[in-house]
Amino acid sequence: MKNAPRLLAVWGIFIALLGLAACEPVTVEPTSYGALTVTVLDASSGQPLPNVGVSTNPASGSFVTDALGHATVTPVPAGTVAVSARKSNYTTFTTNVTLTAGGTQAITLLLDKSNASTPPGAPNRPSPANGATGQPTEVTLSWHPTGATKSDSLTYDVALFEGTSTTSRALLTGKRDSSVVAKGLRFGTTYFWQVTVHKLTSTGAATINTLGPVWSFQTLPFPDNRYLFVRTVNGSTDIYSSDATGTGAVQLTQTGAVEAAPQFSPSRDLIAYTSNASGQWQLYTMNPDGSGQRRITTLSAEGYNNSGLGYRWSPDGAQLIYAHYDQLYRINRDGTGQTLLATAPGGRHFRECDWTVQNGGRLVVQTMGSNIYDSELYLYNVDGSNPQLLVGNLPGRVDSPSFSVDGLSVAYTHDAAGFNDANGRQLDARVYTLALAGGLPLDVSGNPTAVGQNKPAGTNDLLPRYSPTGYGFIFVNSANDDRSPPEVWTMDLTGRLRTRLFQNATQPDWK
Repeated sequence: MKNAPRLLAVWGIFIALLGLAACEPVTVEPTSYGALTVTVLDASSGQPLPNVGVSTNPASGSFVTDALGHATVTPVPAGTVAVSARKSNYTTFTTNVTLTAGGTQAITLLLDKSNASTPPGAPNRPSPANGATGQPTEVTLSWHPTGATKSDSLTYDVALFEGTSTTSRALLTGKRDSSVVAKGLRFGTTYFWQVTVHKLTSTGAATINTLGPVWSFQTLPFPDNRYLFVRTVNGSTDIYSSDATGTGAVQLTQTGAVEAAPQFSPSRDLIAYTSNASGQWQLYTMNPDGSGQRRITTLSAEGYNNSGLGYRWSPDGAQLIYAHYDQLYRINRDGTGQTLLATAPGGRHFRECDWTVQNGGRLVVQTMGSNIYDSELYLYNVDGSNPQLLVGNLPGRVDSPSFSVDGLSVAYTHDAAGFNDANGRQLDARVYTLALAGGLPLDVSGNPTAVGQNKPAGTNDLLPRYSPTGYGFIFVNSANDDRSPPEVWTMDLTGRLRTRLFQNATQPDWK
């Protein structure tokens, strides 16, 4: 153990050195800082956003933007720092910034609305109001968005359901408009409509949809129109009904074919008319609102210069008579019971006709040769027997016989100019009346006692029918060169009180 004192000495020196080391101070490099000036704006509008929480990582505290969207963040450790901005209803935005020691750096942050998970509000405030009645057949549907802002990208679909039908009609698809016009609606019908709202997410990658409530409205009942006429619009010839003002005209047919010669049944529960939809002029009936269109003839209603004009209702509305070339038929209103009544004189065809129940009942029928101006009027018994010449073949066309309400007179037209034109042109067609008891025809259109109220020169008065009261006529007036659309007029039995009812209209009926 003689080395023990030496070991103890070495150990003592080692302990002394450790003590000296423990007492010597340790040097630590100080942390460097800088500052950030942050501006936060709405990404869509560019407007400053106040009350936005701003923070950093590494943390430097919590800061909030002022009314101008500004916040000063200090101290911020130098180096790369993550800066985040958070605000309710906006998507949190984070970006990295490299900050130098002792420096101040300005950054601008843009926040998007947080609509990725918020569906759009259901539409409200419909117009017409839910459950509204008395709406026109062309109505503007409108609505308002709920809780939407200018930055929301909203589009709409609108579906329309008729009555109890489960089949919808798309009125609007993917449009920003908050209104749409519903056209071609039926009278007296309840409609249901629904708006679907589409909202574009902030990324524009998808939409969120909200289905609105189902609203309803009811259209006006079908108007009690007493007038019928034919009108050609854009090359399509169709039947219309109207009140006396003409502002409520309703199109009843729209098949693409030519529909002509509408006539109310005496009770006005049906309308008869003719159409060339089959390639021939056939007789049809329909309801007063244009529904229930039904062909009732198999033998066509046509002949020499007769494009579906030659027919008339029976006074009780149960039957009709109509001309098929040189034959005159009676048929029930449902198309049954077709009966041959009469055959025209040799080389002639039947054309326009009428039927009165007065004085035992009579038929008045026009017969025509191959030339349109070769025309005569005959009286027949209701069963088609006992033909009697009423108006013989005159120079110029004789057309459109019609009984007075009391059955004692017949109105018709005649071209007073005596113009025998093979194409049917007339220069001075006038309305005449002739008493069946005898006497001379009365020139209604050119009555010399109605000076200043007569038919204008260069025009034709055509297709007269007695008014329902029996004290006037409804008729057509047109330029004799056929260059202008015809017009429907009325006048009294003396040719006075000439009043225009409808423009661009012909073949009228009034019940």
